[in-house]
Amino acid sequence: MADSNASGDARAAVPWPREPALWGLAMLGVLTLAMPGLAPGFAAAFPQLERPMYEHDSFAALLAWHVGLVALSSVAAAAAGIAAGVFVTREAGREFRGAVETVVAIGQTVPPVAVLALAVPLLGFGVAPVLIALFLYGLLPILRGTLSGLESVPAEVREASAGLGLNAWQRLAQAELPLALPGVLAGVRSSVAINIGTATVAATVGVRSLGSPIIVGLAGFNTAYVVQGAVLVALLAVGVDGLFARAAQRVAGRVGA
Repeated sequence: MADSNASGDARAAVPWPREPALWGLAMLGVLTLAMPGLAPGFAAAFPQLERPMYEHDSFAALLAWHVGLVALSSVAAAAAGIAAGVFVTREAGREFRGAVETVVAIGQTVPPVAVLALAVPLLGFGVAPVLIALFLYGLLPILRGTLSGLESVPAEVREASAGLGLNAWQRLAQAELPLALPGVLAGVRSSVAINIGTATVAATVGVRSLGSPIIVGLAGFNTAYVVQGAVLVALLAVGVDGLFARAAQRVAGRVGA
């Protein structure tokens, strides 16, 4: 066990200049800005295409929109998922746990495109249907991570905190949630990774994102567009996931300490 903790601490101590996630995000930034300059390369790779470079929007703007959609929906999903997880693990909410888990699970089983199809007639084209779809799709991993984290808190910790005279909310804030943080963070990490990929469907309802060249490319049989969008989405997902991995190592080290 000691060896395992030591190796985890060693990984967490990797200097930032050697951090793979940082290099991945740096590659994303460079490629986003340099993509227009790669037009000759794409023209050579896809000579059958009249327009091998996506030019409807700048890739920097598409990246900003994509990150914004993921950030807004993930913050909302994290707030709702953590709150729901806390509620159903309290005495007053235990009887609702099965219903909450079922409803949240249904939200992820429905494809995001189907959610958009249902939401657009009510809300119209734009950001709102996309945020709803991403929120619903990212909720389940956060709920499960919160439940897993809270259930992993030893009973001795709860008893000791109660013995110190802490009330229920103080026990939650000062004892349970800090120890549950690795599980919560794992759920948020999965949710964000899912939504980075899922946000590409935003282009189907007129919202700009890194999915725009992918959707346009698929509709127009333009493989070059698809490659341009997919590469940037992949780099974003790898970079952000790496940052979460580093954060998880730090949190695990503090909880273990």
